[in-house]
Amino acid sequence: MLVPSRLMVAFVIAALHASVVLAAQGELASAIVQVGNSAESVRYDAVVESVRQTVIASQVSGAVIQLPVKVGDIVKGGQVLVRIDARSATQGSLASQAQTQAARSALELATKDVQRQRHLFEKQYISQSAMERAEAQYRATSEQLKSQIAQASIANIQSDFFIIKAPYAGIISELPIALGDMAMPGKPMLTIYDPKGLRITAAVPESALSNYAAGQPFKIELPGLPSGHQWLSMTHMQVLPTIDAGTHTLQVRVDLPESAQGVAPGLFARLWLASQSAAGSHIYVPSSVIVRRAEMTGLYVIDSNKHPVLRQVRLGNSQNDMIEVLAGVNVGERVALDPAAAMKEVR
Repeated sequence: MLVPSRLMVAFVIAALHASVVLAAQGELASAIVQVGNSAESVRYDAVVESVRQTVIASQVSGAVIQLPVKVGDIVKGGQVLVRIDARSATQGSLASQAQTQAARSALELATKDVQRQRHLFEKQYISQSAMERAEAQYRATSEQLKSQIAQASIANIQSDFFIIKAPYAGIISELPIALGDMAMPGKPMLTIYDPKGLRITAAVPESALSNYAAGQPFKIELPGLPSGHQWLSMTHMQVLPTIDAGTHTLQVRVDLPESAQGVAPGLFARLWLASQSAAGSHIYVPSSVIVRRAEMTGLYVIDSNKHPVLRQVRLGNSQNDMIEVLAGVNVGERVALDPAAAMKEVR
């Protein structure tokens, strides 16, 4: 959809012929409606995404016995997020450690036995086959100990799976589990994202990007934020090299500055790109001059007798704190900048 960019506001205050007129003392503050021509902008719907967002799932089964976080919490890297009942894993780890200790004792005995057999073999008190059996028993016991050590290490690693920690500092955005729920391997338990790395992604037709020059300024609108934080001026974007065959659009990504406040993944956004092929004349007025009463939308026009008259208008798109007037007011007319004061004079 084509709408004028911020630079093409046609209702200019203190422009050209001193459009804003604070008339003689006691008269209403007003401005003359003027029109201007400029290049237009095209808007594309977008969504805020996190550059680094992780869905954390369990690797083991068990009941959730501790859940010290909730949605919206800010967590540090390595902080405990979930604890799963690990009693069976603990007992398995203890059993593995005991088996490892038993294998160590068996290896000590086999070591002493092979040393004794070698001493006897040197004196030719035992045969070659008896010596070989003693050495084979020693090697088998040694390998068994290595196996038990590996099994104990696996048991210790699996015990760590029952404690889920934050992979990095971030914010908990989703927590679909509750205390006492059964954790299952692969089942999502929570979602965490890094608020320091946010971006918007929009689908833009390839034709709209053909005339775009690298470094050309553009704007991002975040309608869900408070007034004064909704607009960002940017100069760098990333255009992914793949084109959607069905819509003939490309994915455009724009990294948001860390100074952007109140932005979170999933927030609706708009990407405004200048159009090189369209220009037009538009009448814009400050949003503050618009009066809404039931189903009527209007503004106060100053007549030839310097009296305010409420006139119905038809509005178009808004841009920052300005709004386009499609019908109801003409170029050269004067409108009241303070509707409340104008209403008092009408009475």
